Amino acid sequence: MRRWHDGAVPAGERSSPRERFVTLYGRRPVLEALSDPTLVVEQVFVDREAGAELRRQVTEAARARSVPVRVVSRSVVTRVSRNGRQHQGVAADVAAPRMRSIAGWLASVGERAPAACVVLDGVTTPANVGMIVRAAAGSGLDGIVVPTVGVADIGPLVIKASAGTALRAPLVRVRTALEAVTLLGEAGFDLVALEPGRGDVLWRAALGSRIALIVGGEAGGISEEVRQLAPSAVHIPMAAGVESLNVASAASVACFELARRRFEGGHRAPEPSAGPCSPGPGAGRLPP
Repeated sequence: MRRWHDGAVPAGERSSPRERFVTLYGRRPVLEALSDPTLVVEQVFVDREAGAELRRQVTEAARARSVPVRVVSRSVVTRVSRNGRQHQGVAADVAAPRMRSIAGWLASVGERAPAACVVLDGVTTPANVGMIVRAAAGSGLDGIVVPTVGVADIGPLVIKASAGTALRAPLVRVRTALEAVTLLGEAGFDLVALEPGRGDVLWRAALGSRIALIVGGEAGGISEEVRQLAPSAVHIPMAAGVESLNVASAASVACFELARRRFEGGHRAPEPSAGPCSPGPGAGRLPP
């Protein structure tokens, strides 16, 4: 459990919470999480100067789930939520059981096994991040690399856009997209940039069984430093004078193209999930 005080955070704990939890903030998201028996809420932070009614509601909901409540200063709630304007005096750490650091994820997929992931580079709109997470998880990708710097934070807006999938998706955390593609390249992944008009047509491209698909931001696309490390590129052909798709739409198309190749390679498609957030069995392996 992470421990936030009004002073400094212990050095050994600074990065670990973001690799194990999704932090929700705001009255409604926190109360909804506490009322959902399928979610594991690790702890709740409440501003000691928040309104009495909010403190009562949160405390009672947390007590009903045996969840610890930390009464702290507003500055701590701001630090935990990383959102000083919208936290409303309350935040909660919710366990994300499939979230891993990139080192842990690489160890889990093995050195040579077929695997596929999507890497977000500069995608700053929470709705786009959420929709990409939902599509990538639904298509059965092994990992969704969401850097902690340069990409919208995994918070209430992303979770809402993902229809809750972000709490159960195979999220991979790393500081920057550049660090991610560097480590993925060293681990033997083919680095493929998804960019309008660049490289091969997606449907015809020769893609390996160990692939990292890189998608860029809404305005600037893939950063130059990341692009330099991605020797291959693919694009989605457009008709009727349409220049390109929104990044979330393009990423969704590409994720399901990877899924189509996997299924046609003889791998069983995921069975229908029990709910909108549940991963299908056998998800995530691309054929050689």
